[in-house]
Order: sequence, then structure tokens, then C-alpha cells
Amino acid sequence: MIDAALLPLQHRLLRPPAQVLVARGISADQVTLAGFALGALALPALAFSAWGLALVLIVANRLADGLDGAVARLTGPTDRGAFLDITFDFAFYALVPLGFALADPGANALPAALLIASFIGTGSSFLAFAAIAAKRGEVAPAYPSKGIAYLGGLTEGAETIALFLAMCLVPTAFPLLACLFAAACTLTTVLRWWWGWRAFAP
Repeated sequence: MIDAALLPLQHRLLRPPAQVLVARGISADQVTLAGFALGALALPALAFSAWGLALVLIVANRLADGLDGAVARLTGPTDRGAFLDITFDFAFYALVPLGFALADPGANALPAALLIASFIGTGSSFLAFAAIAAKRGEVAPAYPSKGIAYLGGLTEGAETIALFLAMCLVPTAFPLLACLFAAACTLTTVLRWWWGWRAFAP
């Protein structure tokens, strides 16, 4: 919901460290791969209830997710980079609730399943819209730096990361937070279905 508003600030903050990485010969794809590896490590950290470590790994993953785009803007974006960025994002988003489910199956498994199911709704509607929009040569003016036709919604990246951090800070609140966010994601999915229905009408 607020990703587009945050993009200019994100670009300004990440440009200096991106310039350092480019000067050292580090590519955007290398940042993407390293970031995903750090994010994947949040799964065992969550499973063993190492909440502080998981929070650090989640933040590191998100910083890398922003840095790879900043590096790409300096060196030239690629289709492979755009592909890796979005597919790794959705995989990472699913790993976090899975980690909470493993930490306490009795309390967290069902809310985690609901949240992951809602992520499938937001992810599939997002990617389907992007694929058809690309075929039609359409772009999203609010997200000019994105490598694909980007469709916003009630629950975007900023809201999802805020949720994950809140879960790490107050892990006992995971069931409530997961169910509330799953409901918001479901609303986002329905709205995207409606936008797609109207945008791609014959």
C-alpha cells in the first residue's frame, strides 16, 4: 500500500552503498543470491525460536533486496535479475510463517497455513497481472524502476516486512497477526481479481 511512496527515499539511501558494491565488482545477481541465502537462514532460526537472530536475518534479506535493485540501476537491469528478484521474494515470504509453524506447531501451524495460502493468492494475482500486462506492453507508472509490470495493493512489501518484524518481536502474537494479515491479503487478492477483470476486458 505504501511501497510506491517509499521508493524515492529507498533509492536515495541505497545508492551510496550500491556504488561501493559496483566499485568492488559485485553484481546485482550476486547481491540477490546472498540476500536469499540470508533470508533462508531465518527458517531454522525461527524453528529454534531464535527470534533476535531471525529478525536480523529478515532485515538483512530485505536490505539485500533493495540493494540488488540499486546496483542494477547503476550497471543496467537484466531480465534474469528481475526474474530472480521476484521469485526469491515469494519463496522468502513463505519461509517465515513456515518457521513459526515449526517453532510451535500446536499454536502456529493453522495460522501459518492460512497466511501461506493467502500469500499464494496475492502472489498468483500479482504475477498473472504482470504477465498479461507485459504482453500488452503496459507498465505501472507508480513503479517505474521495477523489472516487471508491478501491481500494488493493500498488502505489499513494506506491510509484509513490518508484519514479520512484529512477529519476531512478539512471537506469542503470531497466531493473531497471521490471521489478521491473511484476511488483508485475501482482500488484496480479491481487489486484484477485480482490477484484472476490468483492465483486461475485451
